[in-house]
Formats: sequence, C-alpha cells, structure tokens
Amino acid sequence: MFIDSHCHLDFPELAGRLDEVLARMRDNQVAQALCVSVNMADFPNVLALAEEHEHLYASVGVHPDYPDVTEPTVEELVRWAAHPKIVAIGETGLDYYRLTGDLEWQRQRFRHHIQAARQARKPLIIHTRSAADDTLRVMREEGAREAGGVMHCFTESWEVAEAALDMGFYISFSGIVTFKSAKALKEVAQKVPLDRMLIETDSPYLAPVPFRGKTNEPGFVKHVAEEIAKLRGCTVEQIAQQTSNNFIKLFN
Repeated sequence: MFIDSHCHLDFPELAGRLDEVLARMRDNQVAQALCVSVNMADFPNVLALAEEHEHLYASVGVHPDYPDVTEPTVEELVRWAAHPKIVAIGETGLDYYRLTGDLEWQRQRFRHHIQAARQARKPLIIHTRSAADDTLRVMREEGAREAGGVMHCFTESWEVAEAALDMGFYISFSGIVTFKSAKALKEVAQKVPLDRMLIETDSPYLAPVPFRGKTNEPGFVKHVAEEIAKLRGCTVEQIAQQTSNNFIKLFN
C-alpha cells in the first residue's frame, strides 16, 4: 500500500478525467491521497473531492506563488481546519524563485499559516524554493515546531533537511528523486530517517521516471518509493509500509 502525501486532483490536467485517475490509483495500490489547497478561490473544489471520496483528504491554505489573491485570516484558517476531512494547513511557505521585489507579504502569509496551524493543532505543509534560510528562520520565530508538518517536494541540502528534522518535521520526496540529475537529493534520501519520510507526486507536475515529461498522477507514486528503496538498499514494501505509517501518524 502506498499513500500520495501531496497532489492536486482539482487542477484541470486531472479533474477532467478523475475517474480514470482514481482507478489507476487503485490499480497501483495507492490507498489514500492528500489533495492540497493552493488558494482560497479553488479551496471549495479541493474540499469537495475529499468529501466525495473516503480515501481522499484535503488541506487549506494559500501557496506563496499567488501574490494577488484573497488572504485568509488566521481565524478563517482555523475555522476551516476543524472540518473532519481537513488534515493540514497549507501549502504555505516561501518561494523566491519566480517572484522578485519586496516579498514581505509572502513572509507575513507564511507566519499567519503557522499561527493557524498552532491554534488548530494541525500540521503544516511547507513549500520552500530559493528561500531556505528565510523559511527556517520564520519557522523558528513562529514556533512551527509546535504544529509540526512536512517539508513537501524536498529539493534542498542535507543541512536544510537536518534543520527541519530538528524541528520535528517530516521530509517528503517527489518524482524529482528519480531524475538522474538529482544527485544531491538522492544523497539526502539516503540519510533521512525512514520514520520521518513521506512520498508524494505533487501531481500533475514532476512525473517520475519512466513518465518524466508527462502529466503526473497519484498512481505514479510507487516509482518514487522504488527509487528510494534502491538508494537505501531495502525493499519497496518497506518504503511503502513506513511512509504510509508516517502519513497516518502525521495527519492523524
């Protein structure tokens, strides 16, 4: 059994053929998936998926790549987080790769999400890109350790992973770990303790080898597990079982 800890089934690449995507999940022994929110306008679609399908769950939050969208208040995030199918706050974090200029609004949004997660007692789904130092700093300043969570689609150094692990966070690997060019990330995947690891697709993006360049979907998460098993010299079944147990523990 595999669990996809991060996907976007509401995105148009997947939503238009949801029955097919869910069937392929079943065929590939992917028992559950977490559908992750990226903005409040589309959040109702994310929640609807979780409400309609017993094996799907949802998060609530706003991705740092969205500059001109409705900003949820801490109180609104906490209120939504009380829904029984909402298991996390996010995805949230910092991304300095695409956006430039004064990004204080990103940091303030991130702070609000951490505050909401602490109040709601729900874990965080954290996105960081080209902003690792500030991401870790804000996490420390806002007491993210109290909420816990996962560094999703991890692509940073072992030092960043260690800092997140020290705050009680899990590290999640996507299809990127299967890419030949991802040598440093493969080394991180060998070092992260198995009891602090998750696997994900981040679909419809980042399809793993042998589907690289195609539309990704939750049914492909087993290829992430296969690569990690190869890197660590263990069985795919061990990776599947441990990462599934970790998902259930983290997201209750």
